[in-house]
Amino acid sequence: MTQLTLPAGMEINGAIEAGYAEILTPDALALVAKLSRAFEVHRQELLAVRVERAKRLDAGERPDFLPETAHIRNGDWKIAPIPAALECRRVEITGPVERKMVINAFNSGADSYMTDFEDSNSPVWDNQITGQINLRDAIRKTISLEQNGKSYKLNDKVATLVVRPRGWHLDEKHVLVDGKRISGGIFDFALFMFHNAKEQLARGAGPYFYLPKMESHLEARLWNDIFVMTQNELGLPQGTIKATVLIETILAAFEMDEILYELREHSSGLNAGRWDYIFSCIKKFKLDKDFCLADRAKVTMTAPFMRSYALLLLKTCHKRNAPAIGGMAALIPIKNDPEKNDIAMGGVRTDKARDATDGYDGGWVAHPGLVELAMTEFKKVLGDKPNQISKQREDVNVSAADLLDFKPEAPITEAGLRYNINVGIHYLGAWLAGNGCVPIHNLMEDAATAEISRAQVWQWIRSTKGVLEDGRKVTAEMVVAMIPEELLKVKALVGEGATYDRAAKIFEEMSTSASFAEFLTLPLYEEI
Repeated sequence: MTQLTLPAGMEINGAIEAGYAEILTPDALALVAKLSRAFEVHRQELLAVRVERAKRLDAGERPDFLPETAHIRNGDWKIAPIPAALECRRVEITGPVERKMVINAFNSGADSYMTDFEDSNSPVWDNQITGQINLRDAIRKTISLEQNGKSYKLNDKVATLVVRPRGWHLDEKHVLVDGKRISGGIFDFALFMFHNAKEQLARGAGPYFYLPKMESHLEARLWNDIFVMTQNELGLPQGTIKATVLIETILAAFEMDEILYELREHSSGLNAGRWDYIFSCIKKFKLDKDFCLADRAKVTMTAPFMRSYALLLLKTCHKRNAPAIGGMAALIPIKNDPEKNDIAMGGVRTDKARDATDGYDGGWVAHPGLVELAMTEFKKVLGDKPNQISKQREDVNVSAADLLDFKPEAPITEAGLRYNINVGIHYLGAWLAGNGCVPIHNLMEDAATAEISRAQVWQWIRSTKGVLEDGRKVTAEMVVAMIPEELLKVKALVGEGATYDRAAKIFEEMSTSASFAEFLTLPLYEEI
């Protein structure tokens, strides 16, 4: 095994396989260490603020727009100009940093490609480092793959790359600085910046990022401070880095102006991260006796609270000359059932047509087979224009009450309960085996959709409104009885595997325990 030269005070306990030393170089690791030492204390402080805020919400507090930042919401300011490479983002494809997926996503015909170290990636050590190798090779157009008799390489024209590092809550347990785990997000970001930022600029693009799971503008400020220091360390002009923030927590929805303002020299807009947003609503109001959402499949972008969030995000972005990017269409093509495929594709078409008509500048898809369909819907509205930032939505007025209008509450069905259990076990089993992006029941599932599944089950058990449409109360005993039945169905699809047995046990623990785990990926990370 290769020996690394490490900065003073750094330890790495992950295996150093062939090629890893090309990423884990002394200078790259020195940047990781410097950023960690500069910002780790503040990261922990902000995570502690999250815990205290959660306690207040559990006790009945309701979020509202911040009175102390009214001057920012009411001010007449704009973000810095968007670089040419990010002006046209009508369709963005997403996926993990696995080599074949990287090549296929770049070649998909999408305008942009969000490559993911976070929710669609299981953060085993090998995935994190080989992901960095894959992106380095892709940026330099040297990436290729021979697999199952097929050859994969990049086309001449490829999508613009945007990288999603891990969120603030996730550590990188294989790297210690001064005896403590470092931030997974800082690790992902620093390695990518060190190896690729200047190369990207030389090729007419730049270091562009998606920032996940934020709960406040102060968390955005931390990222901005990291950007400033990193640009100084690497000799890059301030404002070189651009970042789009995923608004995927209910608390961030009350601070969208403020988040854009904190990142105004580095902002490339906001994205409506719908699946995590729904999970966030369940998590933050899990103990509220009045809160209870219907079957997951019934909570769509036309639900009152989701519609308000989507329109407020759009209005906020365009007021500040920032791109507004729509959320994920998780449906994927169904190859062996033309009738079901037509229904699924119709759902994607409706979703993208609504976003484009509302004024969004683009939207996400999870599969290359959806790029052309989504592009068609945006072109119908945009024509030859790269975006529609000029479309101001001054007609939109969204109040705090609108953002908190949690409907529908019904139906809750046995089929919906079983679906949550089934998806949870299937996804967790795949994640434990190293795969974070899993097609299940014709949807591309990642950690966010699995979070909704287990959070709904936990909340239905505890809420007085958690009653099936046939009148039965959802109980822990009911869920425990269904879990082995759904495990058998999962195994009938995927085969035997120890990770699925473990996943069933984890799902039972997480959905029936007295306490609610903040993120399912936190306890799971300790098992991989």
